Amino acid sequence: MLKPQKLNKGDTVTSISLSWGGAGLLPGRYNKAKSQFEKIFDCKVIESPNSLAPSDFLYNNPKARADDLMWAFKNPDVKAIISNIGGDDSIRILPYIDFDVIRSNPKIFMGYSDTTITNFICYRAGLKSFYGPAFLSQFAEVGGIMPYVKSSVEKTLFNNEPIGIIPENRDGFTYEFIDWFTPESLTTVRKIRPTDGWHWIQGSGTVNGKLIGGCMEVIEMLKGTTLWNPEDFNNSILFLEISEENPTPSQVLFWLRNYGACGILKKVNAILFGRPQNENSKEYEKSILKVLAEYGRTDMPVITNMDFGHTDPIMVLPIGINAEIDCDNKTFTITESAVL
Repeated sequence: MLKPQKLNKGDTVTSISLSWGGAGLLPGRYNKAKSQFEKIFDCKVIESPNSLAPSDFLYNNPKARADDLMWAFKNPDVKAIISNIGGDDSIRILPYIDFDVIRSNPKIFMGYSDTTITNFICYRAGLKSFYGPAFLSQFAEVGGIMPYVKSSVEKTLFNNEPIGIIPENRDGFTYEFIDWFTPESLTTVRKIRPTDGWHWIQGSGTVNGKLIGGCMEVIEMLKGTTLWNPEDFNNSILFLEISEENPTPSQVLFWLRNYGACGILKKVNAILFGRPQNENSKEYEKSILKVLAEYGRTDMPVITNMDFGHTDPIMVLPIGINAEIDCDNKTFTITESAVL
């Protein structure tokens, strides 16, 4: 698989709307994200042709969204593509994707949530991509881009040396909801809560594998499509998280049973689970352990309550890149560079 070139100061990054058209609806928030990103990372941010298009237009024109992605990959001035925000229907861009364009123009692509679809599009094209911050969420954070986010972006996208040990976020976290359509949303700093760290709930020793995964609800949409191949999970470290819709622990259990029925749980070397936006971490952990026991994987390392997905701050997880989990020393290490 192809690695993209690293970002450098002065490079051009494009924003893109592959699902919900929130950037056009929220110009104040988008502009805050753009200015903060440019200031912190010393890059120029431009918009893909429909990045700020009306939400109704984007919903009714999935081909226009796909065309933006093709434009961004073909544009020689663009060094990285970052999603504005997620949504719930980027699966509709799939018929309009030219995988050869992506394969022939490898560059950084990053997003999370519904952007899981495009992460898997990149994977099918043979390009390693990034499950990480988006413009309207992490890069528009009131009070500035959080240090944990900034550090992870710099280590992962701007550095072509092995990334190394990923530290736990000990500065606290938030998933406080503030309505982005109110004036207060541009001035209100969200409340930070203390964290008890990552939960090492199963496993011993050391395992290695390539990182692959995304948002569980979105993965359910891509199953059975050309993006879905259980063989992609061979010798992998599977990372999973759930959205602010908060699917129940029972739903997570049912989805994981499907992974078992597909043979994926036999192929996976470890599971990482992101911090959920509710107080049910222990219940989700019970679901995970129950399914793994059903499929004979009581040996599999599992870490939950991790800092990725629909929580803040978050790390960047490079898809297709090798990582190591040391259960005895409780370390999670990305053992190679994610960029050239």
